[in-house]
Amino acid sequence: MSYVDEVMQRVVEKNPSEKEFHQAVKEVLDSLRVVIEKNEEKYRKDALLERITEPERVISFRIPWVDDKGQVQVNRGFRVQFNSAIGPYKGGLRLHPSVNQGIIKFLGFEQIFKNSLTGLPIGGGKGGSDFDPKGKSDREIMAFCQSFMTELHKYIGADTDVPAGDIGVGGREIGYLYGQYKRLTGLYEGVLTGKGLTYGGSLARTEATGYGLVYMLDEMLKANGKAIAGSTVVISGSGNVAIYATQKAQQLGAKVVALSDSNGYVYDKDGIDLDLVREIKEVRRGRIKEYVEARPGAVYTEGKGIWTVPCDIALPCATQNELGLEDAKALKANGCYAVAEGANMPSTREATDFFQENGMLFMPGKAANAGGVATSALEMSQNSQRLSWSFEEVDAKLHEIMIGIFKKVDEASKRYGLEGNYVAGANIAGFEKVVEAMNAQGVV
Repeated sequence: MSYVDEVMQRVVEKNPSEKEFHQAVKEVLDSLRVVIEKNEEKYRKDALLERITEPERVISFRIPWVDDKGQVQVNRGFRVQFNSAIGPYKGGLRLHPSVNQGIIKFLGFEQIFKNSLTGLPIGGGKGGSDFDPKGKSDREIMAFCQSFMTELHKYIGADTDVPAGDIGVGGREIGYLYGQYKRLTGLYEGVLTGKGLTYGGSLARTEATGYGLVYMLDEMLKANGKAIAGSTVVISGSGNVAIYATQKAQQLGAKVVALSDSNGYVYDKDGIDLDLVREIKEVRRGRIKEYVEARPGAVYTEGKGIWTVPCDIALPCATQNELGLEDAKALKANGCYAVAEGANMPSTREATDFFQENGMLFMPGKAANAGGVATSALEMSQNSQRLSWSFEEVDAKLHEIMIGIFKKVDEASKRYGLEGNYVAGANIAGFEKVVEAMNAQGVV
């Protein structure tokens, strides 16, 4: 049995029932076979793959809080500090009922390579809770966030572990978390990113993941003789990433015709009215079906099915494993030629294999959605220097970082005779930097 297969088997045995983690590890290790096999004896002797697939630290804790009816509620919280070889742990906090240890480990593992690709000195980590912020009052959100941070603050710090937002964690939640951290520690430091502009936040951070996704898409298309301008785009989700991916795609001349949420999707043949979507989602905190009330020409469809909408480009920006093999086949049949992931692992392994086997351009999330964490690292830099850069400065740095990531991914794929395989390119390029740092630091 090869070293890669041995480690994969061990990961599954040691982490039973954590299927998302298994999926993420298998996807990365399969891509790395060409690298590992060139020097398998040394990698095995150093137990390199065992060390990179085992988190440095897993923290699990209870979160008691009181709801508006006076009832005590209890949720479970996690922080997985996966790898600090190239810098302090960095990765978001997710608040969603689906959160469990396996999902946080999958996200933290992906974060190692995503952060490495940015070229910035940040390691991989992730955290969150099974708390559902939907339908909760501001007071309930605050009570939960304060209880969550009461435990989490023991394990984080500006040079140790710097969380950010993710699904369910926006500016409101970051504010409550930061206030409690400051209250408990007496420290005013850059311990969280995605902060408000009045207390250390960075301009362009809100837009960064969506903008970065489209910058990456633009590079991938240009390298393959295509362009965004004039294309038809379908984007899943209607949160932060989807909204700003829509905005940037529209600015570059694309027509975005569909968005979704967990209940269903809207199709607008005339192009999505982004101001209306932002009013519904950011101001009213409503559902995407409300879109058709103001746009009678648009159609709302309950349930899944957004990937049946004909398009040139698909940008999955909702959640993990939202796009399966049948969805991939529908996209191909309806003329889609490029897919870039705005969410973390939104395509199943079967779907990503289909894209690649059928000549579709495909950029995985660890490269395509790295703009968010890259700009978080820029926020850390500004906090450390007590500076505030303009929107244009941050956006220019973000654009430069995404161009740099594409070059690394493209070059790594070509170096191993896998030109056009951006999954392998992203995994190899991210892995090589982390491994070099791990080797330099000894067995730790």
